This record gives sequence, C-alpha cells and structure tokens, in this order.
Amino acid sequence: MRRYFLPFGLAFFSIHSTSIHADSTALPTLNGEVKESLFLTNEAVLESAAPLNLEDALALAFKGNSMLSAAENEVQAVDGAVLQAGVLPNPELEALVEDSRHATQTKTVQLNQPIELGGKRSARVDAAQRSRDSAAIDLTAKRAEVRADLITAFYDVLVAQERMRLAEQSSQLGRRATEAVSKRVTAGQISPVEETKARVAEARIRVEATQAASQLRTARHALSSLWGNSSPRFERALGQVEILPPAPNLSELESLLQDAPAMRKSNVELQIREALTRLERARRVPDVTLSLGVKHDEEVGRNQAVMGVSVPLPLFDRNQGNLLEAQRRQDKALDELLVARVQAKTELLQACERLQSARTQALSIVEDVLPGAEQALEAASRGFEVGKFGFIEVLDAQRTLFQAKSQYLDVLAEAQRANADIGRILGVVGAVSDTAGNR
Repeated sequence: MRRYFLPFGLAFFSIHSTSIHADSTALPTLNGEVKESLFLTNEAVLESAAPLNLEDALALAFKGNSMLSAAENEVQAVDGAVLQAGVLPNPELEALVEDSRHATQTKTVQLNQPIELGGKRSARVDAAQRSRDSAAIDLTAKRAEVRADLITAFYDVLVAQERMRLAEQSSQLGRRATEAVSKRVTAGQISPVEETKARVAEARIRVEATQAASQLRTARHALSSLWGNSSPRFERALGQVEILPPAPNLSELESLLQDAPAMRKSNVELQIREALTRLERARRVPDVTLSLGVKHDEEVGRNQAVMGVSVPLPLFDRNQGNLLEAQRRQDKALDELLVARVQAKTELLQACERLQSARTQALSIVEDVLPGAEQALEAASRGFEVGKFGFIEVLDAQRTLFQAKSQYLDVLAEAQRANADIGRILGVVGAVSDTAGNR
C-alpha cells in the first residue's frame, strides 16, 4: 500500500508546498513594535501649551483622530480579504474501511482536491480588490472630513477669542461710563435715572462677557477633541480671523468634482457590483473534485489505485437567484451613481453660494456698517460729554457697534465654514492655504 501512496503523496504535497510558499510571501509579518501596539490602548495626542496655529492643529488631528485611525485599520483589514479571496481550496483527506471482518476488509485512503472552474477565483479576487479601493476612498473622504472639521473648529476658536476681546472692551467701557454717569449724578448735572440705566447696561455687558467666555471654552474643547484631547492645553489659537477665503471659481471647482470622494466611491461601488455579478455568473459553472488514492483489499491481498472525478449536476440549483440579486444590485449601484453625481454638484453649488454670500456680507459690513456704527458711538459720546445727548443715546450707539462687530464675526465664521465644506466635498486632504493668516 505504501508503494502506491507514498510517491503520490510526495508529488501531491510538493505541488501544494510550492503554492503555500508563494502565498506565504504575501502574508504581512508583524515586528515586535507592531505586535505590541496592537494590544496597547491609544493615548491622546497632547499639544504643547504654546500658541497653536492652523497647520500644527491639522497635523495633530491627522495624527490623533480616532475616526481616521479606524478608517486606516479598515483598509488594512480589507487587505486580508483580498489575500483570502485568492487562496486555493484545501484538499480533503479521506479514509474508508469496508466490512468489519479483517479477512474480507477493504481499506481506502484518498485525497480529494476541488477544482474551481468558470473563473470564480479571479472574479472573487477582483471583487475583493474593488472593496479595498472603496475602503481607500473612505479613508481619503475621512481625511477630508477631519480637515474640514478642524478648519471649522479652529476658526470657531478664533471667532470666540475675538468675541471675548470685544466683550472685555465693552466691559471696560461700561465701567468707565457708569463711573462718569455716577460723578455727574453726584454733581447734580443729570438725573439719577441715568445712573440706573448705566448700571443695567453694565450688568448686561457682564452677562455677555460670561457668555463669550463660555463659548470660548466650548470652542477650545471642540478643537482639541479632534486629536483626542479632552483637556485643551494650547494657550490660544494663532490667526487673523478677518482674512476671507478667496471667491469660489465655480467652473474650476466643477471640473474637480469627478475626483471627489463621493463620486469615486459610487464608481467603485458600481465596479464591486459588476465583479459580484461576474462571480455569481461563474458560480453557475459546477466545480469538479479530483480524487486520487490507494485501496487495499485484504481478501485479494493487494493494493489498487483509486482515481475519480466528482461533478455536481446543476439540475435544480443553477445559482439563478443569486445571479438575479447581483444583477439588480448592479442596476441599483448605477442609479446611486447618478444620484451621487447630482447630490455632489448640488452640495458644491450650495457651499459656493454660502461662501460668496458671506464674502459679500463681510465686505458690506466692513465698508458700510462698522464705520457708521463707530462714528455714531463717537458722536454720541462726545455729545454726552457736552450735555447735548442723554446717556441712553450712548448706550444705543455702543450696543449697535457691538452687534455689528458680532455680526461681522458670524459672517467670517460662515465664510470659513463654507470654504471648509468645499474642501470636504472635493476631498481636499493637503495642507491649508495661507488664508488662515498664521503668524
């Protein structure tokens, strides 16, 4: 029996050892540092206590954002699926004993090797590779999303810092105004009612200063959370909040839309469905199983070679249901591609319109509203000093200027938010431009 089985076994396993050795070269090896990192809890990335600019904040987010790390791990996980899709089916070792009486027993030992036909393996590998492409696009989209969120959060901190500065100036002005009114009341120049109005206005300004401080703390926490730090350490954000992003060039941006993550994702999803349809069509072709072994007959006293071929008969199950499902899902992916195209263009147009509108409002406030409000406050203050106006006019003028500056900050924040959304839609993952005004 060994005379037949041993040469066959050596030949069989020599063939498979070559295949296993070839596949083993594709297996990723883990060094000690990587193995150790797999079992360590991710620690938060901590920024320094110095002032923070936009570029450094972006680097921190790319390094410490957990959602980005999860997307990177997904790409590596799909690499395993691509590897698995290309492996050959395992052989099967079968042993069979016939008859319980030793004198008439027959013993059979054979190997069964399934052979895939119809291009199943290549279709399976193609589908897995397209899935990896999809995961890579998700990673790019996540990078663009983190970048957009970081830019938005950074400018929210800049705006909150500016609001805090305005609130502090208003508080100082309110205190000086209250002291001046109090002196004039003591001198009998104006009614005590004016002092009451001044103290009420000063209290309202203190409330606004408290709100501004709370908004600043919230904005700082939102920014540092993007790199996993729940307790921000940076002293302040560095940047010129007054600098507006450039006006959008719609025709140029539309030309970049085809390479946007949403469009690339939909295209790859269609390719995945096409590959899965080819795979289900290939599965209609039956696989064969080759058998080779040795049979020992005790009654005859000799070994016999056993060879066979097993082929399923596709009489009932021809994989028709799975093929129909794959075809309809391919049609669905095509429809979703068309929807994604319209949706991406619509979102881009809306973001460009928001940016253009914010730029127009900001320029109008700077050129018309702020100069008029400042002149009105200066005139009211000078008239109050010489007794031409009551203090209520000064309070109204001060309130108007504060509201104009607050509106200006809102518009600046909206412009940066719209500009960041354009980058998110187009999948921009590179460094930010100098519109941040970093110094």
